[in-house]
Amino acid sequence: MSALNLRKIRFRSGVWEGQIENAPHGGPRPQIAVRYLDREVADVALTEAETPGCWTLSIPIPTEAVGDGVQSFVIYEAGSDEKLGDFTLIAGEPLVDDLRAEVELLRAELDMLKRAFRRHCLETT
Repeated sequence: MSALNLRKIRFRSGVWEGQIENAPHGGPRPQIAVRYLDREVADVALTEAETPGCWTLSIPIPTEAVGDGVQSFVIYEAGSDEKLGDFTLIAGEPLVDDLRAEVELLRAELDMLKRAFRRHCLETT
């Protein structure tokens, strides 16, 4: 289990920002990836913060994700495929409830589990 924690800082001007905490002090940079529609989001930036063991994460929202509907993003540690967090964009007509957002998030997590299971099967044969 990863010791890394993700905390949201803000979301503005099309960039979601968060802070990765509990990274090994003086260790290598955490390997963080973000997925949207089972594809990695480009131009994700991770910069070392002033606090030891903390890194600032910036995720630019792809233009194709801005539109009507529910868009889910999953943030995970690339080396272990362990989920650190997620966020959802909802645009268009107001939704009565966020059930569609939950379904989209479940789909994204299922895709991540499928990749991990396939990798496990390849490694154990």
